[in-house]
Amino acid sequence: MQLTDSPWFIRPAAEQDAPLRLFCLPYAGGGASIYRGWPARLPGVEVLTVELPGRETRLGEQPFSEMTPLVQALTDALEPELTRPYAIFGHSLGGRIGFEVNREIRRRGLAAPLALFVSGCRAPHIERVPTPKLSELPERMFAGMVRKLSGTPPEVFEDPELLKLLMPALRADFTILDSYEYTDEPALPWPVHAFGGTEDPDAREDTLLAWQAHTSASFRLRNLPGGHFVVRTRQKEIAEAVGADLAQFAALAGFAAQSQP
Repeated sequence: MQLTDSPWFIRPAAEQDAPLRLFCLPYAGGGASIYRGWPARLPGVEVLTVELPGRETRLGEQPFSEMTPLVQALTDALEPELTRPYAIFGHSLGGRIGFEVNREIRRRGLAAPLALFVSGCRAPHIERVPTPKLSELPERMFAGMVRKLSGTPPEVFEDPELLKLLMPALRADFTILDSYEYTDEPALPWPVHAFGGTEDPDAREDTLLAWQAHTSASFRLRNLPGGHFVVRTRQKEIAEAVGADLAQFAALAGFAAQSQP
């Protein structure tokens, strides 16, 4: 993998001339490395994995703890990269960020994506069942709860120094989740395709089907065996499905463009 000129993205060297781009957003506490295996599964697609401040290659930077400033900064970084047909994929918190970035892209009148892909992320208008806010828990309790979610490698919690380094990003990401407030806007005019795990209590099938309200184009839900982190356990199936959808959307867009006078 290689860094781009922007610290926000890491891209594979092999597909820099690919006709399509896919921007991949990580889940809470995750970094760009969770998509390390995707480029090999998506020939003809340049996979740009998003590296948020406060983790991995940007570990020394202050992480965002509010959705709106993060969306504004990420959209600023995306704008010069929207030079070829593209889509955005995000898992869990990444899906929510991706949704808000899509809406910001529309507000700014930037080149529209082929689609939005979300995974393990209930529709944004579905309110969470009231629970204690993880971001407000004392550090020891917060670390224990995050460990139970199984998204962060267990060795992180066994190394106090490493945990101390990663704690600001973890806390900031869950602050974004806990403080997120959905505001109503018209449905996106491009497809929204969703993925979920059949055993995911946080993103049940009904809450994933509710994404259909956020597109006036096509919607599709693929539910795969597994829990919340199907993006890891079912990487092959999800990446290949995204690749097939991208190819179809690009072909349809190309045909439509050629058929216009």
